[in-house]
Amino acid sequence: MAKDGLLAGRMIVSQVDFFLSKPKRIAIAQKFVEGASYNMLKNLRYYNTRGKDLSLEINQIEQFQAGISESRKVDELMGIEGNIRQSYYQGFNKILNDFEMGARTKQPPQNPINALISFGNMMCYSQCLRAIHQTQLNPTISYLHTPGERRYSLALDIAEIFKPILVDRVIFKVINKRELQEKHFSEQLNRCLLNESGKKIFIKAFEDRLGETIQHRTLKRNVSYKHLVKLECYKLSKHLLSIEEYKPFKMWW
Repeated sequence: MAKDGLLAGRMIVSQVDFFLSKPKRIAIAQKFVEGASYNMLKNLRYYNTRGKDLSLEINQIEQFQAGISESRKVDELMGIEGNIRQSYYQGFNKILNDFEMGARTKQPPQNPINALISFGNMMCYSQCLRAIHQTQLNPTISYLHTPGERRYSLALDIAEIFKPILVDRVIFKVINKRELQEKHFSEQLNRCLLNESGKKIFIKAFEDRLGETIQHRTLKRNVSYKHLVKLECYKLSKHLLSIEEYKPFKMWW
């Protein structure tokens, strides 16, 4: 127990040190955006080879990506990430059947696809937070998102990498296979939410995705998506303790 307490103390000192150092903080924040944008592109390229012309969105994101390593301020980096995600979401209308995404709306979401993104992102955030709690990392000290009261902002950072893999792929599946339809949404004045039956369907699809396994290139064994999130936290821990440089998870398949 004393050893665990010592490690936890060392970790929080390191986390704070990396946060307070502008070069160290921006370097980690860049890694999160690098990984997120790479995985978004992987999704678009996947559908681009399956009859959906996403070349415009792919080119736009590639141009924005060039600015990631050049950014010197976190708010500048967040602006680049926002542009990348906007281009990415523009591709949803080409990928999805039967539903239009329109503009991204959050509080509240104003159509079914926005409702799915918000609900799925919340689940991804919760999964990342659970993984962080299994390590010595403090979830309130983050690098891309600004730490704030009443939120575990490190989970938001790590979720950026996994939203394209865990949330968006599930959305494409449940919509295009018609597992979710109009009847699964409750539309009221200026807001749209999943109803209870819709939530059950999406939660099951999300949990199925977490349980899927891939052959890990480094570990040389099958690893579930759920475990990948935990491994990401360990990789970040090693970076913060100056053991090994952090490299964000990138889909290779």
